[in-house]
Amino acid sequence: MTGPTKDQHQELLTDFQRFASLASTTGEKLMQHVADRLHSELVRYNWVGFYLVDKTDPRTLVLGPFSGADTPHPRIPFDKGLCGAAATSGQTIIANDVSADPRYLSASGHTQSEIVVPILLGKRVVAELDINSYFKNTWDSIEHRFAESCAALVAQKIVG
Repeated sequence: MTGPTKDQHQELLTDFQRFASLASTTGEKLMQHVADRLHSELVRYNWVGFYLVDKTDPRTLVLGPFSGADTPHPRIPFDKGLCGAAATSGQTIIANDVSADPRYLSASGHTQSEIVVPILLGKRVVAELDINSYFKNTWDSIEHRFAESCAALVAQKIVG
């Protein structure tokens, strides 16, 4: 199976930029748009969602806009899972084989790989883009950069 083309990535990023520039677009609307488009357009992006740092418990992530099956993890403490690891480190976390990563917090028996990209305000994590794939080895350097570009666009809207 081949991955998305560079043109497909660029078309999606252009769409996200256009959508973000609309006066009526809120951070939440942009996150939902990004999640929906990534989930529907990219065959290996089987669950796409955003987790936000809980304003009342800043060491916990709460589920925000997402696209895909319901998740059993609407709240994730910073000391749990790949999402917690990304929130704690402030760095993108990639597991190309979740069964080999003891930090993985299972949400679906179908997930084979996952990427979590933190969204920062200064040096503080305020949200994350979390993408699950039903395929191993989805996150090569091209997909890694693309996911980080998507998160950076959202960051401009929700923290800018």
